[in-house]
Amino acid sequence: MSRAGRSLLVVISGPGGVGKDTVIEQLLKRNPHLCYSVSYTTRPRRDYEIDGEHYSFVTREEFEQMAQADDFLEHATVNGNLYGTSAARVEAAQRAGYDVILKIDVQGADQVRQRRPDGVYVFIAPPTMRELIRRRIERGVESEEEIQARQRLAEWEMSFADRYDHIVVNDTVVRAVGEIESLLEEDRRLLV
Repeated sequence: MSRAGRSLLVVISGPGGVGKDTVIEQLLKRNPHLCYSVSYTTRPRRDYEIDGEHYSFVTREEFEQMAQADDFLEHATVNGNLYGTSAARVEAAQRAGYDVILKIDVQGADQVRQRRPDGVYVFIAPPTMRELIRRRIERGVESEEEIQARQRLAEWEMSFADRYDHIVVNDTVVRAVGEIESLLEEDRRLLV
């Protein structure tokens, strides 16, 4: 039996450094019916990132043309960079029977919620804000000034957590992934 028509749109948000990428990577490894919708961004590519896998990296002009053509399910400006989710990519994956994971910021999640109230909205939170700053420092990809700016942003983003269907604390990746899997199974049962 095909899963088409019963697939979930899973929106994952949380402050930078909370471990969204790691959690999503583990979810994808453990469930072949999940796929990740790669967002577009104007942000410079980090050394470890692969175009088309982590993000689709485009120029500001290309991004603005896509936005004008209404190609995005959502789009937002974060730290001066543009991010957007392709509506066509999401719809194609769902038609193919996949549950689709979006990793987007709180602004984008609000936009998606307006267009797709049927989505499952998961906010990943750090155990503490002190732990979040420790993780940022350990990543070693941001300057002290960037860390402080992103920490202020994280505090603001945390104020949106109560708008989500589920809040999952990422104290350990294994536990957080297991909790999200259980939540998605519950949401899937509601679709039947």
